Amino acid sequence: MVKCFVRSFGGFLFVIFLFACSSANNKPLLIGFSADSSAIVFDNIDRSGLLQLQNESSGADSTLNGLVSVLQTPSDQDSTLTELPIEGKVVATDSNLVFIPKTPFVKGRDYLVLTHLNARFGSVKELLKNELKPGVRAHQQLLTR
Repeated sequence: MVKCFVRSFGGFLFVIFLFACSSANNKPLLIGFSADSSAIVFDNIDRSGLLQLQNESSGADSTLNGLVSVLQTPSDQDSTLTELPIEGKVVATDSNLVFIPKTPFVKGRDYLVLTHLNARFGSVKELLKNELKPGVRAHQQLLTR
């Protein structure tokens, strides 16, 4: 069991390293709801990283679910809600990743999406201006259903 955890965690770190060090994909990561708003779709993922994720997802112990976090956040209309994680699974398709929640998204609610997909340490411009931040920052996007 420990070997499986170590292998899974090592694979997760390798995938994060691939996404953090790759500069081949200069397109921004696109995060949005699917056409019917039943899932969240991640587009413009670095091709080599997507292939690695597709290979990881074929095994019994997938690291995909550790790459994406979706939180239900309180909105202006309903401040009684607390920030809760949304359970679901992440599926790698041939061109993107899809987060499918266990329970459907509620219309009118806000969802905060956090992911390390396509994350980088910094650009040459940030390096020259001494604006590099320590560590890799997660992409954050607020989506309203």
